[in-house]
Amino acid sequence: MNRIAIVGASAGGLATAEALRRSGYEGTITLVGDEPHLPYDRPPLSKRILAGTDEPSGLALRRTEDIHALGLDLRLGVRATGLDLAARTVALADGAHVPYDGLVVATGARPRRLPGCDNVTGSHTLRTLEDAVALKARLLPGRRLVIVGAGFVGAEVAAVARGLGVEVTMLESAPVPMARAIGDHAGRLLARVHLGHGVRLRTAVTVDGILSTDGHVTGVALTGGDVIPADDVLVAVGSLPNTEWLHGSGLPLDDGLVCDEFSAAAPGVYGVGDVASWHNPLFGTAMRIEHRTNAAEQAMAVVRNLLAPERNVRRPFAPVPYFWSDQYDMKVQAYGFLRGHDEAVVMEEDASRQRFLLAYRRGDRLVGVLAAGVPPRTLHAWRALIASGSPWTEATNGAIAA
Repeated sequence: MNRIAIVGASAGGLATAEALRRSGYEGTITLVGDEPHLPYDRPPLSKRILAGTDEPSGLALRRTEDIHALGLDLRLGVRATGLDLAARTVALADGAHVPYDGLVVATGARPRRLPGCDNVTGSHTLRTLEDAVALKARLLPGRRLVIVGAGFVGAEVAAVARGLGVEVTMLESAPVPMARAIGDHAGRLLARVHLGHGVRLRTAVTVDGILSTDGHVTGVALTGGDVIPADDVLVAVGSLPNTEWLHGSGLPLDDGLVCDEFSAAAPGVYGVGDVASWHNPLFGTAMRIEHRTNAAEQAMAVVRNLLAPERNVRRPFAPVPYFWSDQYDMKVQAYGFLRGHDEAVVMEEDASRQRFLLAYRRGDRLVGVLAAGVPPRTLHAWRALIASGSPWTEATNGAIAA
């Protein structure tokens, strides 16, 4: 294998290139990215960049000289537009065709949008450095920010904006924020934190569109006729995997690039990060995880399998997913796969200290834990139980003391 192409130059793509070199691979590595920047860290965009505690210049994942030391064929600021599996080439927007022996798809995801968003000052999504810089410039004391979507991105931005003196309204279509992902009880816990910090939260509402006058945001229209006045609107209603360039390629696509337990979508073609929907045998289900830790772990697993000389020595990628969210002075952390759970049980709760721990059951297994304010050793112990496939009754009857 003399040529490996990696399409997507964010954390997952860079981690793949680094793992290839660490593994002794000496062939050509082409790294394609649609943004002009060297790979940078995205989690701080909704936290420290908006708060002004970090500068954009500090987001680089590696120093420029470290990137150059990898010896990459670096193609930045250019999109992939197509894939020819038979010819083993990736078509780029500048007319180039990149040949490969092995291909890693790491094109990530983009925010969903709403009607009225385009070319309107004060209408925002949050995915890129430019998005964060534009939103930061608007978060001034006394201004009115409406956040459509009370998921983790929306909640993190709400927390930062309140700290900057911005008036914040969060709109959520579900009766309880984040309930589909983390359950009703955990959703209500986090909602109370935001209400306590002065966020106006409206649930079970449907947004018809963003209103504007003379190219500037004026508000958000709700079904039923209500209008929420706004100077700025952040649309945070989930994401779409960037797979359009793969249409017609013959690769399986369904909420991302469909991969098997080895993260392979076809012979010699693998998925990494937000764009990959792969079968995780530890949980017995397909999942697409949009968290930085997963992208890095999946990159290392993919490199092992991509370079494996025989198919029968490949290893499944079966991690315990991890994510965290900083909101106000609270760090929420989770291990496992919480979506689709059958039950969420409160193992510990102390509202006065913003401390809680919930365990999640699917079938007869412990599949996840969500916590804030508990010691790391406690979370690590719960993670070990999840990784071992611990039966629910055994795990919760011998509950780990926080």
